[in-house]
Amino acid sequence: MKGDARGGAILVVDDDRALAAVLKEFLEGDGYCVRMAFSAAEALSIQETDRHISLALVDLIMPITDGLTLSDELRRRDADLHVVIMTGYGTIETAVEAIKRGAEDFLTKPFDYQVVRKKVARLMEVTELRERVAQLESNLERHDCFENIVSVAPGMQKVLERARLAAQTDATVLIVGETGTGKELLGRAIHAASPRARMAFVPVNCGALPRELVESELFGFRKGAFTGAYTDAPGLFAAASGGTIFLDELGEMPKEVQVKLLRVLQERELRPVGSSKAVAIDVRVISATNRPLQELRSSLLREDLYYRVATVVLQIPPLRARPEDILLLAQHLAARLARRYGREITLAQSALELLLGYSFPGNVRELQNLLESAVAVSADDPQVVTDRDLRPLLSAGGGAAPRTGGACSMEQMERLTIEQALRVSEGNRTKAASLLGISRDTLYRKLRQYRAE
Repeated sequence: MKGDARGGAILVVDDDRALAAVLKEFLEGDGYCVRMAFSAAEALSIQETDRHISLALVDLIMPITDGLTLSDELRRRDADLHVVIMTGYGTIETAVEAIKRGAEDFLTKPFDYQVVRKKVARLMEVTELRERVAQLESNLERHDCFENIVSVAPGMQKVLERARLAAQTDATVLIVGETGTGKELLGRAIHAASPRARMAFVPVNCGALPRELVESELFGFRKGAFTGAYTDAPGLFAAASGGTIFLDELGEMPKEVQVKLLRVLQERELRPVGSSKAVAIDVRVISATNRPLQELRSSLLREDLYYRVATVVLQIPPLRARPEDILLLAQHLAARLARRYGREITLAQSALELLLGYSFPGNVRELQNLLESAVAVSADDPQVVTDRDLRPLLSAGGGAAPRTGGACSMEQMERLTIEQALRVSEGNRTKAASLLGISRDTLYRKLRQYRAE
């Protein structure tokens, strides 16, 4: 079936199972994806779990809940849903009333299938056009999704390029990196650059969940499933329906829960604690770990689960391995702090040299906290942060950072950083200056200085 190519799925709601089956077969013959429901309750359940329903064909006369009431509720839950009422000749007046209440059209029984084909095609075409417009708007919004990740280091640029490509797919992604390297920031950027950007991004720290509650927190539970379960709870996967769930520190997940997560990834459905019924889900999974990849594969995760979550593996290099970014981030964070505190804040050369020689065991997060600590205890305006301000704040465990490619002076490192920023911004000097956290005039001055050397 070509449901995705025809603008979403169609929901047929009729308590006459034989008629619903015939209509389903006819529409599937035209290439649509069709779901059937034989009651209002079943229709609402399908709508809740299937985010791709764009048209509902609803029988007017049904037991318990009539078609008008159901149509009102379907549209209340999804204002963009097209609803067509199906009715016999004797109740056309009621069908007209349904249109006044928001239904798009009505079909009379017995069906003229050519009429059915034309009306369905018209409404599905409207849906398809609406989705194209939304996609174009989303593309414009996603254009700068990765610009919050400030980096010019070649190794990090390769990671970002792979992340941009992965964002356009629905593949599971595993982000590997030390604490403080920005794994969640990268996960958010992937989500924001994906077709799921308008839906929820739900971050979950697997290591922070109590072991006995992991399953119920992730997959939800039914009333009475355990002591204290006084009502149904949907769980975090349900909260991310249509969007992305970010499973941080995946290696901390208990093995017994890993089995259930594997089933969710394989079958695209989950079973809440205390329920005998599986629920279909539509969620993208992005995972992260600060453990070495080999340790994750060999001892922390089930092998079959590893291959499910690691369709795309992105390894973020630590900050000490990309000295260009130390300079860049330090200047960028200083400029951000200046805006926040409303005063001029700059970094002295002695401070930059100290930062370049430090190994940053806490990575970008440590650099951010380091600079904020130095700024927060001063009221100087302008403030020039020096090595004397920073040295007492350095971690005892963060010795000298290993240098690659031989010794490099502060001036040489600054020049390399500016050159890399220009490459990343494809020669756009305004964008490069913004990336570097300096004014365009300062960038032009430094470029003139380099040409004169």
